[in-house]
Amino acid sequence: MDVARTGLNPNETTLTTSNVTSAQFGLIRTLAVDGHVDAQPLYLSGLTIAGQSHNVLYAVTEHDSVYAFDADTGAQLWKTSVLGSGETTSDDHGCGQITPEIGITSTPVIDRKAGANGTIFVVGMTQDSSGHYHQRLHALDITTGAELSGSPAEIAATYPGTGANSSNGNVVFDPGQYAERAGLLLLNGVLYMGWTSHCDGGAYTGWLMGYNESTLAQTSVLNLTPNGSEGSIWMAGAGLAADASGNIYFLDANGTFDATLNASGFPVKGDFGNGFIKVSTSGTNLGVADYFETSNTVSESSGDEDLGSGGALVLPDLQDSAGTVHHLAVGAGKDSNIYVVNRDSMGKFNAQNDSAIYQEIPGAIGGVFSMPAYFDNTVYYGAVNDNLKAFPITNAKLATTASAQSNSSFQYPGTTPAISANGSSNGIVWAVENASPAVLHAYDATSLAELYNSNQAANSRDHFGRGNKFITPMIVNGKVFVGTPNSVAEFGLLQ
Repeated sequence: MDVARTGLNPNETTLTTSNVTSAQFGLIRTLAVDGHVDAQPLYLSGLTIAGQSHNVLYAVTEHDSVYAFDADTGAQLWKTSVLGSGETTSDDHGCGQITPEIGITSTPVIDRKAGANGTIFVVGMTQDSSGHYHQRLHALDITTGAELSGSPAEIAATYPGTGANSSNGNVVFDPGQYAERAGLLLLNGVLYMGWTSHCDGGAYTGWLMGYNESTLAQTSVLNLTPNGSEGSIWMAGAGLAADASGNIYFLDANGTFDATLNASGFPVKGDFGNGFIKVSTSGTNLGVADYFETSNTVSESSGDEDLGSGGALVLPDLQDSAGTVHHLAVGAGKDSNIYVVNRDSMGKFNAQNDSAIYQEIPGAIGGVFSMPAYFDNTVYYGAVNDNLKAFPITNAKLATTASAQSNSSFQYPGTTPAISANGSSNGIVWAVENASPAVLHAYDATSLAELYNSNQAANSRDHFGRGNKFITPMIVNGKVFVGTPNSVAEFGLLQ
């Protein structure tokens, strides 16, 4: 499991830069489902179900359904609804971000060692017959879809503070006010989830929560804006990232930031809106360990030009020419700048300038509503109305201009690339264009020359429906899976 969120599968031996062409590669089938697939599909190989071995594709929908398909035949192996008795999915709260219904939005996580057969963990939003909203954490058997003992767990939280939606000295988590958009993170036996608002409406703050994967009991809660407002965790659906020491990294959205700092350089009221955040999980307790805020963070946040529209990526250890090893992470948001932080000293806040950050590359890309990817000492970004761009790393620093870029550009929300490779060879960057019809692109990872796109074949052979916001392709075992508003499209080598 790649908790660094590099977007790389380095074990792809079937798909190569030679055979991913419209003559040899294309749409194999579409797997029909009952709602929008906003989460990235997941895959397990060699799983025994009912006495037979299957390569299994898992998909979740905004209709609160979880599916398991045989990835080689397309047969549905099981389907589970996480709706409670008499419940429906949530309405969209008048927000076009997740519409027309809200059910399971975030990418689940699978632990093959949890439970008797392995467990898939999902967060589902529902509405009961009295009109009350619920957020629940579900633990399902990966072979049957059955709820495991203790599942589901109702999600609730309070945190000391006087910010938005507070009562008696605590901010209160209102399940109807939030969506669980960011992908789940499983780290040292704890499931971590970040919460976002419905657009920027209503009274909300920034929540991060941890749940024990075995008991589904809440282990810790952190609020990022406890004495302010807003500051949710969007990140275009990207998963919370982590390093080998158990620290979590993410980009927080527009919200309150206390520009008055204490002696340690932290906001006096504990409000970290619009920040690049490092959270410690030591002892399963959540606490901000370090952060970076731009010098103009308050004006950017007020102008809805925040960092939180993009995702954070933990880079592998990098060595400079002097032999010094650097621990870095990279992120970008709406202001078109790439921010590279030193994870050991992120830079905190200086109202005069950003000189304490490890590296800032202004205007390198368009606005970012997506996640970068990493392969072979290169970072890839697909910003809004911009080309897919490659930024090589030299001497432990990103190039300030792209070394290569795609011929095509990507309309809103840009694209989150995913990369397949066989070790360091046959690197392919995959990207989905949110158009109608949607387009799957494949590029050579070195030159970003296009190898294939799903519009090339005659008679619309590889068309797979309209685009779906924020979807990321998943590549494994010679197959590419793409979520759509009503299916999962499966691509591979043609027979």
